[in-house]
Amino acid sequence: MPTTDLPITSAAVSLSIGDGTTMAAFTARPASGGPYPGIIVLQEAFGVNGHIRRVAERFAAQGYVAIAPELYHRTAPGFEGSYTDFEAIRPHMQALTEDGLIADLRAAHEWLHQDRQTQPNHIVAVGFCMGGRVAFLANATLPLQAAVSFYGGGIAPALLHHAGALHGPMLFFWGGLDKHIDATQRRAVIDAMTDAGRPFLNVEISDADHGFFCDERASYNARAANLAWDLTLPFLRTREGK
Repeated sequence: MPTTDLPITSAAVSLSIGDGTTMAAFTARPASGGPYPGIIVLQEAFGVNGHIRRVAERFAAQGYVAIAPELYHRTAPGFEGSYTDFEAIRPHMQALTEDGLIADLRAAHEWLHQDRQTQPNHIVAVGFCMGGRVAFLANATLPLQAAVSFYGGGIAPALLHHAGALHGPMLFFWGGLDKHIDATQRRAVIDAMTDAGRPFLNVEISDADHGFFCDERASYNARAANLAWDLTLPFLRTREGK
C-alpha cells in the first residue's frame, strides 16, 4: 500500500441487480498499476453525495479500487439529501429492505470481483451512519476480509443475529456524545460480537458526536476524523493476503 497518495481516476457505472432493478455507483481507482484491494464504500442516509465520493477517492489514492453503490436506487436514483432536512430522506430509508440491500451488496462485490485491477480475494467494506449498519450486513453476507462501521445505527437490535456469520474482523467507531446510538445499543453490538466469538476492534471517541467523520456536517470533528482514518488504514492493511 502507498505511503503517499496515488494518482486516481473516477467514473460512474451501472449495475444490474438480481431483483431486476438497475443501480448506479460511483467508482474510484488508482490511475495505473495493480492489482489492488477492493472496497465497498457505503453511504450515509444522505446518499452517494460529495462526501461519500471524496471518501471513495481517498481510498483510491491509498491503493484501493472503490465502489460506492446508490442504495436508494429503487426509490430515488441519484438522490443527494440535505444534512438539514432529514424528513426528505426518511421515506427512502424506510423503503430499504434487508433482502434488497443484500442484492445490492452482492452486485457491488461482483463488480469488484470481476474488475481486472482488483484483487478478487481481497475485498473489504466501510460504511458511515446508515452505511455503517450496511457494512455489518455486508460482512455477514459477503466473503469480505474485513469491514469498518462508523457509528452504525440500527445494528442493534435488528442485525445482531448475523454476528456469528461475519466473515472478517470488524472495526467499530462510535461517538461518545452520540445521542442517536446510546451506550445500551453500543454494548449490545459488542456483547453480540463477543458471544459469537468473532474478532473485532471497538473504538469509542469520547468527545465525538454522530457523523464526526463527515466534514459537511455540523458534528464534524477533525481530530476524531483524522484519528479514525489513521486507525482504519492499518486495520484494513493487516488483512491483505489473508
